[in-house]
Amino acid sequence: MSSSAGVRLALAGLLASAPLAAQASWRYDQPVRAVRTAYFANRRVNESSGVAVSRTQPGVLWTHNDSGNDPMLYATDTLGHDLGTFRVVGATNNDWEAIRVGACGSGSCLYIGDIGDNAERRGDIVIYRIPEPRVRGDSLGPIATARAVALHVRYPDRPHDAEAMLMTPIGDLLLVTKGIGGVRLYRISLAAWDSDAPATASATGTLPIPADTASFRLVTDGAVAPDGVHAVIRTYRDLYFFRLTADNLVPDSPARACNILGLEVQGEGVDWLDQHHLVLTGEQAFALAGSIAVVTCPSMEQP
Repeated sequence: MSSSAGVRLALAGLLASAPLAAQASWRYDQPVRAVRTAYFANRRVNESSGVAVSRTQPGVLWTHNDSGNDPMLYATDTLGHDLGTFRVVGATNNDWEAIRVGACGSGSCLYIGDIGDNAERRGDIVIYRIPEPRVRGDSLGPIATARAVALHVRYPDRPHDAEAMLMTPIGDLLLVTKGIGGVRLYRISLAAWDSDAPATASATGTLPIPADTASFRLVTDGAVAPDGVHAVIRTYRDLYFFRLTADNLVPDSPARACNILGLEVQGEGVDWLDQHHLVLTGEQAFALAGSIAVVTCPSMEQP
């Protein structure tokens, strides 16, 4: 979601006030470890709306800005170093809100979710796929990527605003709506990439995340853990933990969440650094550059 003065002022009020509202079905833990490790050295990263951890280039993180920006990817690490800028050839940034790393053929690809739709009016959304670029470790650029493959996707019911995109071990993509009117889950089959025709996502159900605008408990990203079983969905202020089943996300038992209120001003991105650490990214605000944080929650320490 693009930054705005109203959002930032409201978030600032939250940082300074009210305790978490009680939720009967969720246990809200405090993090075991929560460290803001850096701000982005590349100040062009001003609206980081998603983050993906490279599985083939140790230490590399991928991020991007959201709506109204150029179709650029930025390579960084948990210390915020500028590792390069990459222009995604053949893509348009209508409203990029998520990025995932996944297999494609024998290599690694980046999947970029142009899935934001604040007004819920888009006839279709777009997922872009490119081979994962090799990071050279310098700030030169932008470097052109291979031409993106675009998958146009429609919802089976009506347009939705979504910012979270997860990739399953078999290559399906899960879209999670932001939560106004309920948090809904949709699945895009890996087989959709085999056709040039627009794909229709399948409705999987709803997630019991207590989303609401007033508390900024709105879904902004999600990711599946390296073990392919655990998953996390984040809002501006909490992390919710799930297990990935054949066709749904099911809360851990007991249902556990982790409070990250105050760690970021407007945090949006999340991915698993490894099985026991999450990386979070956020947008710039109040003259501060966008931030990077590393978090471990109690439920992540369980076997």
